[in-house]
Amino acid sequence: MLVRLFAFLLLIYALGYAIFAVTLPKPAGDERTDAVVVLTGGSGRLERGFEILRRGLAQRMLISGVARTVRPQELAAAYHVEPGLFECCIALGRESFDTRSNGDEVARWMERRRYRSLRLVTNDLHMPRAGYELRKRIGDDIRIVSDAVPTSPSFEAIFIEYNKYLLGRAADLIGI
Repeated sequence: MLVRLFAFLLLIYALGYAIFAVTLPKPAGDERTDAVVVLTGGSGRLERGFEILRRGLAQRMLISGVARTVRPQELAAAYHVEPGLFECCIALGRESFDTRSNGDEVARWMERRRYRSLRLVTNDLHMPRAGYELRKRIGDDIRIVSDAVPTSPSFEAIFIEYNKYLLGRAADLIGI
C-alpha cells in the first residue's frame, strides 16, 4: 500500500512538473496599467520595464530588489534611459532580497500610491512563483498583468524553479 501511495504521489509530482514546464507564461500585450514592477535578477527584465515606461503603457515603475550600491545614474547609463525618468517615474526598491520580500516591497509600494493595476515583469520561469507571492500580498483588488521575459531554461533550471514554487505553496499550507 505504501509503495502505491508513493508511486501515486510521484506521478502527481511528475505531471505537475510537466504542466509547469509547458505552460510557462508569455509576454503581455499592449494593455495599460498604473504601474510596471520589475523584479531584478535576470537578463531582459529591466529592458522590458524601460520599454513599457517609454511606450506609455504604465505611469510609474518600481525596480524591486536593487542593491544598495546601485545608483540611478548608473542604471540610466547602462540601459540608455533618460536620467530624468528616474526623478519622475522610476523608484528603486532596495528592501527585498528574495521573491517573498519582493512581494512585500511591491505590496507596500502599491498601497502607498493607491494603484489599482500593475504589470509584473520577470522571466517566464520565475513568473508563477513571483505572481503567487505577489497575489498573496496584494489580494484580488489589484489587477496584475503578467509580462514574462522569454528564456530558454534548461531541464535543471525548470526543476529547481518548480520545486521552489512547490515549497512556497507548502510553506503557506503549514503557516511558515
